[in-house]
Amino acid sequence: MSDRSRADAVYETLLSRAGERWVQPRKERTGRLLDYLGDPQRTYRVVHVTGTNGKTSTSRIVESLVRAHGLRTGLFTSPHLERFTERMMIDGEPATDGAVADAWDEITPFVEIVDAELTAAGEEPLTFFELLTALAFAVFADAPVDVAVIEVGMGGSWDATNNADADVAVFAPIALDHADRLGGTIAEIAQVKAGIIKDGSAVVSARQDPAAERVLRAAAASHDTSVAFEGERFALTDDRLAVGGQQISVRGLAGTYDGLYLPLYGEHQAHNAALAIAAVESLIGAGDRPIAPDVITEGLAEATSPGRLQLLGISPTVFVDSAHNPHGATALVRALGSAFDFDQWGIVLGVLADKDVAGVVAELAPAAAHVFATAPLSERAADADTVADLVEEAGTAVTVHGDLSEATEAARAWAAASDRRAVVIAGSVLLAGEAIALAAAEDWKGGWQG
Repeated sequence: MSDRSRADAVYETLLSRAGERWVQPRKERTGRLLDYLGDPQRTYRVVHVTGTNGKTSTSRIVESLVRAHGLRTGLFTSPHLERFTERMMIDGEPATDGAVADAWDEITPFVEIVDAELTAAGEEPLTFFELLTALAFAVFADAPVDVAVIEVGMGGSWDATNNADADVAVFAPIALDHADRLGGTIAEIAQVKAGIIKDGSAVVSARQDPAAERVLRAAAASHDTSVAFEGERFALTDDRLAVGGQQISVRGLAGTYDGLYLPLYGEHQAHNAALAIAAVESLIGAGDRPIAPDVITEGLAEATSPGRLQLLGISPTVFVDSAHNPHGATALVRALGSAFDFDQWGIVLGVLADKDVAGVVAELAPAAAHVFATAPLSERAADADTVADLVEEAGTAVTVHGDLSEATEAARAWAAASDRRAVVIAGSVLLAGEAIALAAAEDWKGGWQG
């Protein structure tokens, strides 16, 4: 059997488990498996990243900056866009199929033991995400990596990833999301996310709602540490448009960095970069030594964030963005207005029903000249007609399309009618993954063929 077939078999096995939406506060179950494996997550330093929006991009920028120091890196993020090995990156590339399959063979006997223990105790077996987290920790240990950048799956304190102890705990902006699991107020959600702070952790945070800020300060104090907040200890001091991205200047914890090129669009990405710089300063040099000019230049220039205002097509211009909640949609709208010079945007929109569909539409619809409503390929997808009704109520022109291929065909034809029009596909990470695959298959960068 080929390595790819072996890795695909691992994914099928993971999919047979309770899915990623099945979440209980039970990090100890993953911890039991990791204990049997010899705690692989303790064999490397860890940057642990949480927040409501921006945590994936921040994680990717941190990883790129750490790798630019000459250190071997692991990066664990979720969900994936096209293939599950994207979630486990080694030195900027997905873990090889062979490495993933070999690590799974190593942990399988212990998975069976823990499952049996849980079943005997009347508990559910290990879930998709719990097993994926343990697998990633094992893959990183086998590599081996020097530093693992770990994105929280959901929340913080009881997330499976919190079996790793953060050398640096990083907080992207915290907003209302997953309220049914994390709490109905920003303070309650921040309390769960603050659980990634450990004794000995350095802590850095984006600007936060005052309620979240108070929670993070108190949590850090309880672990005899403090929080370096954006605006107090570090800051984005300049942000200007540049070809293919932007030029930023940052006042870090230990140094001042001027005129850096960041190949990502949107002011929110500039703030993510400032947060990532502070995190890396905290990891390497304990916040007292600036990052060398050549290292920070390389680290930012090599940073990528697939699915985040990623260019998919030209003539007409098509972007994809994973904005899937109101906070992310707001950041997207700001970026569309500030980073590009188009008169009209067409938005291909598909959202999952368990998200705040009305909130996402309320943010995106006013920015669109036309919305092409569709649905991601998921049983959790909101009906395209439901999305269209909300867009219509907002006063924006809308058409309904049976799938993404049909929606993007119509949107690209609409945009091709004027060089002042462009398209963005948004509303779901699943939809973003579909769009990336479709754009490659149809060669959207080869121009409109309609």
